[in-house]
Amino acid sequence: MTNPTPLLVFAGSMRAQSFNRKLATAAAEIGREAGAAVTHIELADFDVPLYNADLEAQGTPRDVVRLKEIFHAHPAWIVCSPEYNGSYTGLMKNTIDWVSSPIKGDPVWSSGTKPFAGKVVGLLAASPGALGGLRSLGHLAPLLMNLQCWVSPRQFALAKAGEAFTPEGQLTAEPARENVRAVVDQVLWAARRFQG
Repeated sequence: MTNPTPLLVFAGSMRAQSFNRKLATAAAEIGREAGAAVTHIELADFDVPLYNADLEAQGTPRDVVRLKEIFHAHPAWIVCSPEYNGSYTGLMKNTIDWVSSPIKGDPVWSSGTKPFAGKVVGLLAASPGALGGLRSLGHLAPLLMNLQCWVSPRQFALAKAGEAFTPEGQLTAEPARENVRAVVDQVLWAARRFQG
């Protein structure tokens, strides 16, 4: 029996009733059902300031290093991206900017791409609109590929997200669950082959 694949799940939102945080919770559950070793993080739990090279010169924040460690330790990721003005959120970009910034002179983190290179990433989005946040994924994919991630060709954008969840945060429609499952399955399939 093979060891379960470590799967990282997070959303680019801190909003309490965020549809993408709910979608990340659903994806984490589906990942566990698929046999993955799921780590579901909330970016709000990390004290990460707005990126500033002058601030960084005083020392990389400890929580940024924690995120580098978490990203690096997981060969497979599911990222749930809200759409703001047709693109991904400032929180998402700020997190990626910090995690991809090399720590000069550090024997482990001197390469900015180390936490990203070779990771298999599945992209999900949720939005109240008819496109489901699809435009954010179109912007996020090339950013991740530039950092040497392998972005899964299977993606899913959940439209009309205000009607898509139960009060407990579960997806109400089986087709939506099947679409999320398809992304999770493809990411785990690819990650296992890259690891092998």
